[in-house]
Amino acid sequence: MATRGATHWLVMVAMVLMAACLSAATGELFTALADMEELLETEAVLIANLDNYVQAQEEKLLQLRRKVQEYRREHAEAARDVSTYLSNPVNAFLLTKRLTTDWRYVENLMTYEVGKEFLENVTSYRSVLKFPSDEDLNGAAVALMRLQDTYNLDTASVARGVLDGVQYSTELSAGDCFELGRQSYLNGDYYHTVLWMREAMDRLTQEVNRTAMKEDVLEYLAFSTFKQGNIQTALSMTEELLELVPNHERAVSNKAYYVKELEKETHHKVLRGDDGSAEVPVDVNTIYKGDNSPHVYDRTERKLYEQLCRGEQQLSIELRSKLVCRYTTNRSAFLRIAPLKLEEAYLRPYIVIYHDVMSDWEIERIKQYARPRFRRATVQNYKTGELEFANYRISKSAWLKDTEDEMIRAISLRVEDMTGLTMETAEELQVVNYGIGGHYEPHFDFARREERNAFKSLGTGNRIATVLFYMSNVTQGGATVFPSLHMALWPRKGTAAFWYNLHASGYGDYSTRHAACPVLTGTKWVSNKWIHERGQEFLRPCELLPDHPADRFE
Repeated sequence: MATRGATHWLVMVAMVLMAACLSAATGELFTALADMEELLETEAVLIANLDNYVQAQEEKLLQLRRKVQEYRREHAEAARDVSTYLSNPVNAFLLTKRLTTDWRYVENLMTYEVGKEFLENVTSYRSVLKFPSDEDLNGAAVALMRLQDTYNLDTASVARGVLDGVQYSTELSAGDCFELGRQSYLNGDYYHTVLWMREAMDRLTQEVNRTAMKEDVLEYLAFSTFKQGNIQTALSMTEELLELVPNHERAVSNKAYYVKELEKETHHKVLRGDDGSAEVPVDVNTIYKGDNSPHVYDRTERKLYEQLCRGEQQLSIELRSKLVCRYTTNRSAFLRIAPLKLEEAYLRPYIVIYHDVMSDWEIERIKQYARPRFRRATVQNYKTGELEFANYRISKSAWLKDTEDEMIRAISLRVEDMTGLTMETAEELQVVNYGIGGHYEPHFDFARREERNAFKSLGTGNRIATVLFYMSNVTQGGATVFPSLHMALWPRKGTAAFWYNLHASGYGDYSTRHAACPVLTGTKWVSNKWIHERGQEFLRPCELLPDHPADRFE
C-alpha cells in the first residue's frame, strides 16, 4: 500500500492546534499517568485560546451580517422606485459611498485574518506546556490494543466506552476508530487494523456525509485483510472502493494484483492475526524453560498470563487451605512492640503480603519526590548488561536515596524488619507509575547464570529478594501475576509483597517469574526495594541440603 498523503477531516480543531506543536513534544507521556495529568492543563489552555479565537470570528461575522442587512435594506428601498431613489442626491451619494469606502472596509474585514494572534499563542505554548508526540499517540493506541487482547474486550464495546462491562467514557466516533486502525497499520498490526477499520465502517453508517472517509477506510481495510491472507475479501472490498472512486489509482493496481494472487493460490487463507500455522493446543501447566531472553515468552505462558490478569485462574482449594494470616515479629526487637500483619500468598516459593506497612502520608511524600525525576523505565539487556527501553515495560520510574529524607530511610529500616535482611547492599527505592495500559511482561528480578554482566557495576551480587509496595488501589487490572504458580496478587494501597528470587544455595528460583498486568482503569503506583546477596551470608545461610531442583542446573 502506498504512503498516504491525504489529510483526514476527522481531526478536530483542537487536535490541529496540538499537531502544530509535535516537533517540540517531549515524548513518552503515555508511559506514566502522572505525566498524562499535565496534558489536561495543556488542553485547558488550548480550549481557552480556541474559545477566544471563536469569539473573534463570531464578532467578525456579526459585523459582516450587520453590513449585509444594511445593504439589503437600502437596496430593497431603491429597487421599489429606482428613479425616485437616485433622484435624491443624498441617496446617490450613499450608494456611491457604499460601493467605494464602505465596500473597501467590508473587503478588508472579509480578508482580515481573525485569530492570527491566537495561532501565534499556540506556537509560544510549545516552550512552556507539555504536548503529546506522535510516539505518545501511537503508544496510547497500542495500549488500547494491549488491553483489548489481555482482557478480551469486544471492539464494539470499547468503542462505546465500555471496559469490561463498565461504562467509563463517551463513545468513539468513526474518525476515532479510524485513527486507532491507522495507528495499528503503522505498526504492521493488521489484525487490529481490521478490527478497528470494521468498527469505523459500522459507525459510518450512522453518520452522514462521510463518503470520502469511507474510501480511506475501505483502502486500509482491504490491504490489511490481504496482509492477513484473505485475498478474496480484500478483492471484494477493493471492488467496492472502485465503485465509489472508479479512477482510484492504488485500488486499480491492487485489484489487478489480488486477481493475480488468487489465480496462483486459490485455497490459501491465513488465520486472522496469525502467521498461517495451525492452532496448537496450549498446555497451561507448562512453565518458562527458555534459554533465550528472559523477557521472551511463548504462547502457552502468554495465555496463562492473560488468564491470571483476568482473574480466571486461582490457586487450588488444597493450596489455599494451607495459607494463614498472622502477626509476626520476624525476630525483630522493634516488631515485638508493633508486630506486622502477614498474609501468606504461597508456600514454595514463600511469598507473603504485609498489610498496612506504608501510610498515606508516606505515599504522597514519595510521589512528590518521584514526580520531577520520572524517566521512562528501562530493562537490562541480558547479553550486554546495558539499560534500554522496551515495549514490554511501559512505565516511568525514579530512584530515591535513603539520605534524601528520614522518611525514606525509615522505609528501608522497615524493610529490614519485614525481611530480616540487611539494606546495606540493597538498591535505592524505585518508584514506578504505570502509563496508559501500563504493564511489565513476564520477567525475572534476578540475573540468570548466562547474564554475567548484570549488576556487575554494583558489586553486590545477585538480587536475592524483592519487596514490592503497592501505593495505590487500581480500579481494574494491574495485578502482579506468577504464571508458573497460577497466582495473582491484586494491588491494595499500603500493602507490600515479599519473596525470595534466589534459593538459599544462590541459584535462581525460576518459579518467581512474574509480570505486571496492564492497568485497565485507574492508576497504579508502586515502589520496590531490590535486595542483593552481599551481606546476607549469615542472615540467610545455605541449608544442609539443596533447596532447589537439582536437574535445573546439571
